Formats: sequence, C-alpha cells, structure tokens
Amino acid sequence: MAPVPQVLQRRFLCQKSDNKWRSVKQVSKSNFAESLSDIKTHIAESDFIAVSLQRTGSVSSPWHRALPFDTPDTAYSKSKHSAERFQLLQFAVCPFSITARDTLLVHPYNFNLFPRDELKIGMPSYSFSCQTSYLTTMAQQGFDFNACIYDGISYLSRAQESAARVRIGNPTPIPDVVKSSSNPTVADSVFIERIKSRIKYWRNACKDSSAKTDEALVRSLRKLILGTEEYGTRPCMNIDVCTERQVQLLLEMLEEFSDDLVPLIIPAKGGATQVVRVILTSSKEDKVLFQKELQNLEEEQNKKVRGFREVIDLISASQKPVVSQNSLNDFTFIHSKFLAPLPPNFDEFMCTLRMVFPLVLDIRQLMKEIGPLRKVTNMPTAISYLKDHFFAPIDMEIPHEDIVNEGKIHGHNVLSISHLFAKLCSILKIAPIQSDNKNSVLALEKYASILNPCSLSPQESTDGDINVWTNNTRKVNCEHLVFLWGFKRGMTAGMLKSLLQGSHDVFSQEFDVRFVDRSCAIVVFWKPGHSETFLDVINSKEIFGPIGEMVSEGLRAACYGTYKKVCRLGILEADLAKSLDKALEEPDRLWPSDSETNPSEVYWCSDSIINFDDL
Repeated sequence: MAPVPQVLQRRFLCQKSDNKWRSVKQVSKSNFAESLSDIKTHIAESDFIAVSLQRTGSVSSPWHRALPFDTPDTAYSKSKHSAERFQLLQFAVCPFSITARDTLLVHPYNFNLFPRDELKIGMPSYSFSCQTSYLTTMAQQGFDFNACIYDGISYLSRAQESAARVRIGNPTPIPDVVKSSSNPTVADSVFIERIKSRIKYWRNACKDSSAKTDEALVRSLRKLILGTEEYGTRPCMNIDVCTERQVQLLLEMLEEFSDDLVPLIIPAKGGATQVVRVILTSSKEDKVLFQKELQNLEEEQNKKVRGFREVIDLISASQKPVVSQNSLNDFTFIHSKFLAPLPPNFDEFMCTLRMVFPLVLDIRQLMKEIGPLRKVTNMPTAISYLKDHFFAPIDMEIPHEDIVNEGKIHGHNVLSISHLFAKLCSILKIAPIQSDNKNSVLALEKYASILNPCSLSPQESTDGDINVWTNNTRKVNCEHLVFLWGFKRGMTAGMLKSLLQGSHDVFSQEFDVRFVDRSCAIVVFWKPGHSETFLDVINSKEIFGPIGEMVSEGLRAACYGTYKKVCRLGILEADLAKSLDKALEEPDRLWPSDSETNPSEVYWCSDSIINFDDL
C-alpha cells in the first residue's frame, strides 16, 4: 500500500468535523439565565477565553484602518471613532484549555445582543450607525434580525449602571461599615445623640406588646407621630440626612446601638444619599433572613440591569488571558459598550483596560513569529498555511457537542481563533497549559503588548534606526513625514516621486513616496530637517520653479500633526485629502496626550501602504 502523502496526512490529522461547527451554543434573552450559569462554570474551569464580535459596521474607507504609519494614539483614535458609532449585535465567547496531548477543549457560546431600553431610562442607546455592506453580509449568512431585535440580550455598561441606580432610586443595602478616623465635632455629637434618642424611642414603641391591643385609630396616630412605616411586614423609619458625613455617623451609631436594625440607603436624583431607611427585625435570626432576602433581591436586580455585561464581568473576575483576532478594535468596542465612555487617548485607555483585563493576547502577534504570516490578516489563510507547512495536529473537543441548535449557527469565528491560537502555540513551543502556571504566563506575557497595531515582535529591538521585520522596513520619526494632496488624478507614486525629484533641493537627498489612498500621498524624508524645509517652502507666499507650478495647480502639504488632528477630531471622510483640508481649517488646540513620553516613531515599509484592489 502506497504511503499517504505528507501534506494529506497533515490535513487528515488536523481535520475537524462539520458537527463541531454546529455546536456553538446560540444564546438569546429566552435562554440567557441558564446559559449564564453554564458559562460561569466553563470560564472557571478553562485556561483561556477567546472572544469574537459581530458589529453593525467598521471602517468606511481603507485609510480608516490602522496603517503602518499610525502611532498608537492615531490608531486608537480611529478605533474609538468606530466603537462610538457602531453597535454590537453578536458577541461570541469561548472558554478553552489546551491539554498536554494537544487536545483543544472548547465551550463556545454566541450571544445575540440588542441595546434595548428595558428600564425606560434612556440607556444603553437610542441610536447607532449601520453599514449596508455589513448588514448585507449578515443577511446572506442567515442572520435573523427579527430575533435579534425582539429576543436579543440588552445590557448596561458599568458607568451606565451607576447612573441607572441613581435614576431608579432603589434602596441599597450597606456593606460592612468602615469606622471614620476623624474625631467627631460638637455638631456631630449633637446629631448622633438626637438620632440615637429618636431611634431608641421608636424601637421601644415598636416592641411594646401592649400597644398591639390599642384601637386602629390610636395605632395609626402612633405610627404618624413616630414616623413608622412598613417595609414588607417589618416596621421601618426614614431618617433624613444632609451630608455624607451624617450618613457615616448614622451607620456607625446603628452598628453599635443594636443588633436587630438593618439600614438601607435611599439615593437622591443627584446621586447623593437623601434618606437612610432603618428596618427593625424581630430577632438576630430574622435579621440574617432579611439580609439574605436583600442580597437575593439585589442579585436579581443586577441581572436585569447588567444583562449581557454579566458575562463581561465573569471574564474580568476570572483574570484569565483573553485571546482576540484584532484586539485594538475588539477592546475599544468592549470598553465603550460594557465599561465606560472611551478615554481621549491611548495611554488612559490601556491603563483602564489592564485593570479589567490584565492579559490580552492577539493571535496576529503570534503569527508575526512565523515569517510568511507577518502580513496575513485572514484567519482561514493562516490556518491553511500552517496545515500545509507544519505538522501540528490539534484535536478539538466540545463537551456539549450534542446540543441541537435550531436555524442558522453563528459565532464560528471564535472556534477558529481558539484553534489557530492552539496551533500557533504548538508550533512556537509555548505550551500554554494551565494558565495559573507562572512559567506559562511568563511565556505568553511577551505577546501581550499587542494593542499597538504596529508593534514589533518581542525579539526585535527598538533601539536606533534599524531594519525590522524585513529588509525594506525602517523606523522613522513622525516629524519626517509629510502628507501631499491636490495633485492630478491618475498620478502614481512613481510619477509623483519623479516630479518631486527635480522640483527642489530637499529632494536631492534620499526620500520615499507612497500613496495612502487615491487622493493623498505620504512622503518620508530620511534626512532630518528636510521635512520642515519643504513645508516652509510650500507654505511660503513666493514660490518659484517646478514646485511653484505644482502649488499653483492645487498641491497642498501638511505635517504629521495635521494627520493626528484628523484622527483625534474624527474627521474621517472617504478621501484623506478632504479630511486634511477640514483639519487645517480647525483652530489648533493643546491635547491632553501631547507630551514627550508619547511615541513619535513609526515603521516605514517600502511596500504599498494600501492595496488599491481593496478600494
């Protein structure tokens, strides 16, 4: 019998059955509660969590993507613009582990989302943008928009939840009271004694058994005089407070005063405490029972208010590494929809994000370790290449593979991310088994600085102007880049470079030209100072020679700072030239992120920046 060809053998050993791709559990509002319990268990038992997002849109022009000449701040500004405009309709989550026998144990879920204002408080969203191309693709894939709108899971971000609690004004149980370190003033002492006397008199009156035999009118008058109300079946009274200091003093006094009183905070519309409600329980046992009731009530309310964000909170609380295909885009959306409004700059964004997700891994960063995959962004292409060139069989195992999903199955991408991550780890000998193992975590941490879309591989130095990635990629300071537009249509990079070469002395030294889109080109001057000289010449009133003719025909130029302004202000027109024109009309301003510590260098590749086949 003839031996099986090596390539076919690789493919046979790495083949996954179609049934596995139908085993992504589809979750909507109707089965969210039961699925939440299941995914909580799976997250706790797994070592990694893969995520994949389905949006209503992304970029409307190729230059809106993060490009090689983008700094972390400009790339973040572009992603921020998309995250604030578009909405999430699906969020796939896959807790997974990789065993010592190269078995990928996965638990895939696909959550259908819709930002419904279920609490009637104007949140999370009344409007969002959609791109027809995205909706068309989703429709072709069998996406059920009716099910999404009527049965999609709503949610509130953490910031929106805080605002919602103030608007709703529900009573809030008090956690353990931390005693104030400051000494009470005379006014504090008077307040404490007055409230203590009032509560003591009210408590004794409520416990007075002889009062129960009084007539209904007498009991009603007594309740009116004492300020007694009912909280369910238990008596309670409200104590008005003016400051948070009085709240603190009241809580400290209640803790020392009696073991059968339970305080609740009643928030005012402005967010401050307006009233402290004191509930009287019949015994210590009744107090424990009542506190348990409050806890259960709060948990139910949290589920209703948070919605799908419960899943995000579970992922965050697990502190497990999160694996993504495009971490910058994914996590700007996650931050915007589930945490809080996006901060103005990249540094603040990263600071906030690391507190919630301490380790984020981007499979594109792992792909850069394999030379031919450094420029590949398509997962099927990457998986196909690895199958053909490496023997790294990964057996995928789905414990709930027998789940029967009705209709179309979505969320397959999260399985591809998990599978590609496991295969890359096997090829690169990372062995990511048991994420609580310090050696495994350290091996992966060097791949975690991936939210900079143009970051280097961990082994590549960043000291000095050196060649990185390939022989035609060099580091360049942003100050040496100039954007040009207003040239004749049909111009190519070679033609524009030829025109510039004889137009002025600054082009007698080494320089390079590449098109960003059909309307705008970018010029890099390799000799320091030449970019400033060129900008001074082109913006001067008296220009002679060939460069003067080009300016008279409409040629314009701007420094990298203008491009930064375009990204920060979100002036993302279809053509970069129009965006630069609008940015130049805007007044200059000082941005919070302007500082000497921000990266001012990018990586210049002599290949085309944008493939015009994508336009």
